Amino acid sequence: MKILQLCKKFPYPLKDGESIAVASLSRSLHELGCEVSLLAMNTQKHFFSENGALPSEMSHYKEALKVPVDNRVTPGGAFLNLFSRESYHISRFVSSDFSSRLVQLLKANSYDLIQLETPYLAPYIPEIRRHSDALVSMRAHNVEHEIWNRIAENTAYFPKRWYLKHLAHKLFRYEKEQLQHYDILVAITQRDLDLFRKLGFQKKAVVAPIGIRPLDYQPDFDSFRRPLSLSFIGSMDWRPNLEGLQWFLGRVWKPLRKKYPALELHIAGRNTSESLKARLRGEHVIVHGEIPDAAEFINGHSLMVVPLLSGSGMRAKILEGMALGKVVLTTSLGLEGIAAQPGREVLVADSPKQFIEQIEYCLSQGPQLENIGRQAHSFVLSQYDSLSIARRLLEAYTAITVEVA
Repeated sequence: MKILQLCKKFPYPLKDGESIAVASLSRSLHELGCEVSLLAMNTQKHFFSENGALPSEMSHYKEALKVPVDNRVTPGGAFLNLFSRESYHISRFVSSDFSSRLVQLLKANSYDLIQLETPYLAPYIPEIRRHSDALVSMRAHNVEHEIWNRIAENTAYFPKRWYLKHLAHKLFRYEKEQLQHYDILVAITQRDLDLFRKLGFQKKAVVAPIGIRPLDYQPDFDSFRRPLSLSFIGSMDWRPNLEGLQWFLGRVWKPLRKKYPALELHIAGRNTSESLKARLRGEHVIVHGEIPDAAEFINGHSLMVVPLLSGSGMRAKILEGMALGKVVLTTSLGLEGIAAQPGREVLVADSPKQFIEQIEYCLSQGPQLENIGRQAHSFVLSQYDSLSIARRLLEAYTAITVEVA
């Protein structure tokens, strides 16, 4: 099967959930015999400047092309959008240059399927229909409007909350309208698929969660024989990450540090500006910024905190932490889409009091805490192997290809 993958950002380096999700699935599809090509936007926020040979992590692509797209948020654009029916989230990803490059590819190649990574690529469906007979697959990494509704609910300042609600409503309307244009919908979780069904999607659909390659994750259980330390890792330009981390520092870490003054919290993530480092840094709070090796950073600490208060879909970093045999402490929302058992393979807390209690539980366990880490490692390897997930997806793609032939 010849597949063209469209992305709203160049999926490299593999340091955020979306890039990991894009790369792991495309690589597994290649291993199953598919010819996969990539056309990605190269935005300022996630700009990839290297030219020439592809990084080894992307060598599975037949070709990987990028088109510069200026999708920056501007005060003028945000204001004018108030008087438009269009979703500002979506309209920022509409590019004539990207459209032209897509048309060139469609004219020069015959694809069996075009996989859109997120609804931000949906504006290009009319061009695809005009120039190709390929099936259109929407891989929905999240229920996008749900993320922004949740962010709005957690925003105290009323004018800002109203504006975010306004944007979320227009994004909801767009997501719902576009459902009729997909030949097949690929949801990250069953929960997300159920929501899309309620919104009216009636065609072929399949659940294909984020997968990992087991050989890429080698746990270091020695961390459990050292004094307990906490880690947080996530892109600092993704609003739910920053929102959750600031909540954790203010509501959980401050009272916890008074009781356990030797406890350390290590924070890492892309796009951590110097001003943000200064705001996050505190006593026994070490801010590393962007790190060269996420696995090495995660392996250095036995407890990984993921205090998400908004978001949707699945959290790749939780899977990575579990695959590396760490104890992951997250919220019920953070665990959405991951069928791990709280208390066995993962720990869950939703209030400051619960977070403190769970961390105190970890402190009391000593080296025995390793049992949860080992169970987490085994669980992820058995349930989220990327090759198995890709095989199920390819079976669905093959079946719908036969149906329409």
